[in-house]
Amino acid sequence: MTLLILGLLIWTVPHVFKRAMPGAREALAQSAGAGPAKGIMALLVAIGLVLIILGYRRAPFVPVYDPPGWGIHLNNLMMLVAVFLVGAGKSKGHARSWLRHPMLTGVTVWAVAHLLVNGDQASLLMFGWLGLWAVGSMLLVNAREPVWNRPAPGPVSGDVRLVVIGLVVFAVIVAVHTWLGYPPFPQ
Repeated sequence: MTLLILGLLIWTVPHVFKRAMPGAREALAQSAGAGPAKGIMALLVAIGLVLIILGYRRAPFVPVYDPPGWGIHLNNLMMLVAVFLVGAGKSKGHARSWLRHPMLTGVTVWAVAHLLVNGDQASLLMFGWLGLWAVGSMLLVNAREPVWNRPAPGPVSGDVRLVVIGLVVFAVIVAVHTWLGYPPFPQ
């Protein structure tokens, strides 16, 4: 569990740094340069992600609650929604103008979906932490930037592209989960 917690902390710091400590973030960019500062943050995120994966995979299975039997079906639907929400953040169609924080909303949906099917301590820590991080990030952005300039909707072709890419990404996620021994569909 130590690796998982360390990974979550290391991953969270650069994600919160810019919004929670804009002066320190600007000082880093001034002293190191904008590119190297972004590189440092990206390296921290990558290290955190590796530690999260290793820590989660090595964590002992300690049951906390019994997930509901119907949770797997809702999880799969929510995961499809989460993939589209994350993609909508970079979409060129109408979808990009629907929500202020589509990517963070997608992470929140992803976290809740996984808590529906994983009732162990490591899952509760990882998915709970990342879900709370996403909600906290939305609140932090809204507090720092109360006015949202909604982007103009793009062409429908952008939404079609989002759906196609979303379905492909979802299929890849299903394949990876199956390969790792966690098939997302009931057998």
